[in-house]
Amino acid sequence: MKRLAIAVFLFSAALNAQEKAAAPEENMTWKWVNFVILAAGLGYLMWKMLPPFFKSRTAEIQQGIREAQAIKKEADVRAAQMEVRMAALGAEIEKFRTQSNAEMEQESARIGQETARQMARLEQQAQLEIETAAKIARRELQAYAAKLAIDLAEQRVRERLDGAADSVLIDDFVKDLGASRN
Repeated sequence: MKRLAIAVFLFSAALNAQEKAAAPEENMTWKWVNFVILAAGLGYLMWKMLPPFFKSRTAEIQQGIREAQAIKKEADVRAAQMEVRMAALGAEIEKFRTQSNAEMEQESARIGQETARQMARLEQQAQLEIETAAKIARRELQAYAAKLAIDLAEQRVRERLDGAADSVLIDDFVKDLGASRN
């Protein structure tokens, strides 16, 4: 191929040299001969080079089309999968809501039971505190009543005891002590 191109170039150069040396009528003839040789050379080169170029280009385009179709099929498959997921997503959300509501009801029931237990325990504790406070109040009341009774008895004894009765009591007490020592 290169040899042919070199040969055409050399031949064309030789013709150009002859053209310049020839007369003006011959000059026109040589221009036509030169044009025909140039056109034939270019035609040969195009016939030799263009079909493989077009074949390879066609093959590349067809390969690109096949790849694009494969990518499109893959994208369609993924889109279909996404559609299925999206359809299932609504069901999953509803399932989650139902499950959440059930869990909330269970938790509410558990909290209610725990509250009832706490209330019962607090009632028992309050009842015990009330009973304890009542016992303490009774004891204090009994102690107060006893003190009042003692104070009242002391007051009565003082009213009844005068100086003479007091001396008699002290004398009797001293006698009893002396007798118990012997």
